Amino acid sequence: MADGARRRRAGGGGAARRAERTAVVRNTAKVIDRLIPTLDLLDEEALERIEDAAELVLEEIGVNFVDNPAALQRWRDAGADVQGERVHFPRGLTRTLCATAPREFTQLARNPDKSVVIGGDRLVLAPVYGPPFVLDLDGKRRYATISDFHDFVKLGQMTPWLHHSGGTVCEPTDIPANKRHLDMLLAHMTLSDKPFMGSVTEPERALHSVEMCEILFGADTVAQNTVMTSLVNINSPLTFDSTMMGALETYAAAGQASIVSPFIVGGAMSPVTVAGTLVQVLAEVQVAIAYSQLIRPGAPVIFGAFVTSIDMNSGAPIFGTPEASQVIYGAGQLARRLAVPFRSGGSFTGSKLPDAQAGYETANSLNTALLAGVNFMLHACGWLEGGLVASPEKFVMDADQLGALHRLAQKPAMDDVALALDAIREVGPGGHFLGCAHTQAHFKTAFWRSGVLDYRPFETWEDAGAPDTRTLANAKARQMLADYQPPDLDPAIREALDAYITKRKAEVADAFA
Repeated sequence: MADGARRRRAGGGGAARRAERTAVVRNTAKVIDRLIPTLDLLDEEALERIEDAAELVLEEIGVNFVDNPAALQRWRDAGADVQGERVHFPRGLTRTLCATAPREFTQLARNPDKSVVIGGDRLVLAPVYGPPFVLDLDGKRRYATISDFHDFVKLGQMTPWLHHSGGTVCEPTDIPANKRHLDMLLAHMTLSDKPFMGSVTEPERALHSVEMCEILFGADTVAQNTVMTSLVNINSPLTFDSTMMGALETYAAAGQASIVSPFIVGGAMSPVTVAGTLVQVLAEVQVAIAYSQLIRPGAPVIFGAFVTSIDMNSGAPIFGTPEASQVIYGAGQLARRLAVPFRSGGSFTGSKLPDAQAGYETANSLNTALLAGVNFMLHACGWLEGGLVASPEKFVMDADQLGALHRLAQKPAMDDVALALDAIREVGPGGHFLGCAHTQAHFKTAFWRSGVLDYRPFETWEDAGAPDTRTLANAKARQMLADYQPPDLDPAIREALDAYITKRKAEVADAFA
């Protein structure tokens, strides 16, 4: 028998185990319940200094609410000093208003088993958000289409380690800009049964999102529950535009959740120092949370912090850096002191390919987020090229590593079985544990194992064509898409959603800008 044939036959058991691990998955892991401690970088004195400095910024410098007379009047009525579009806040005003924001909340999914609790010690994972380009499975970088969008939603539905379907997983540029939010929402509602995000690109589109949810869930359910979480970016430094604030107003009034998130590129949109960035982040977030509570006390809101730094030579954003990690650790502590859920982290990388750079930067970012106490992680998989590109290969690679986060978040067992004294007695000095009873009983679940990475011996790997990780991820993504089956949906609801979209699209002419 040839050596290659012998090796392949000998690997039959391994092949069977690999097939079992890569079988079609239709279940979703429960939200991560973090049992390990957070990494608290800052001591009490440092936190108090940051909080005091943030109050000084709000009182002395203030923030701009642009093109939003109604917001300016709300702040006047609340006791702020409004001069033109600049709002100055008496010390303690915003922090007092933040007190009515909930510490945690439940976001319903249309499949009740996939509803998520956001806050506390939990971590909810959601995919990449916002890229206009894709790096497709044929290796071509191009503008994203609605077909790409559908594929990413399908991958998210098939991925056991993602708890949330996300929002704009890519920007489908083949549909008019003023109408594509309807198609994106429909994809999340029909191709997935996980929770999802609403549109924020115009206040009217936020209203459309609420109305579509009333069709999907029922108007009474939407009125009494959170069924959407949406991303409201702050124009750092210290500027709140009418588009994003209009979306926040719509969602808060409807009792729906918003992630209020400064968009921080250190050295460009914030100071170059960690402490200075934290001061600005806290000031901006306090204002946004407080404003949501002016709209509706008790409206669910998440303290967001998107953080990167800038390469001072090229001007490009860089990811996975120690300074960004320090900001995220500090922001997590500040969010916990405000008693609101915290959003940060993701599979961040500036790499153009799912390569070693992408792996290093992503690993740094993912592990930082876990240890920082993040409650909602947007961009958890699929991000490339500083967020310009969504990649199905990177999506699959990242999603695989999210499985490791689930395991890392758990404390190791310390019961009699885990202490394994019987195994140590059985093996004794100089033996090995491969065949002992304890190993045989527990080896299938003892170690987390990747569904993408290659652990085969060199000869077996070489016989299989010597695939690299990107090649393996490509094959897995293609297989997942081939295996995808849509979750059940009442045909009457689907018909009503289609009718609503047809009506809304007919109301305005197409606009691609």
